[in-house]
Amino acid sequence: QVQFVESGGGLVQPGGSLRLSCAASGSIFGIVAMGWYRQAPGKLREWVATIRSGSSTNYRDSVKGRFSITRDNAKNTVYLQMNNLKPEDTAAYYCNRISSQSPWGQGTQVTVSS
Repeated sequence: QVQFVESGGGLVQPGGSLRLSCAASGSIFGIVAMGWYRQAPGKLREWVATIRSGSSTNYRDSVKGRFSITRDNAKNTVYLQMNNLKPEDTAAYYCNRISSQSPWGQGTQVTVSS
């Protein structure tokens, strides 16, 4: 079963940018839809963005126009470019398939604070 390792998080000021990476242990070419999720302290994990094999994308309303999800099948990696970050974006970020999900990875922490 393909597993995922997230990286690229950190501490950033409001308005700043980060690029998260999700490296898969195997090929993602056959995975129809990949997604990014996040979980803030004391809250449930929530969906953030989806990218399908044809590169179509969807975003939760609160990140539209600020976040961009891409995939590089040759590198078995999915990315999340996050711009104009806000304090409410603070969370641990995870990637996974949209369906038939693999066990969750460790995630990468994003903290937006001045």
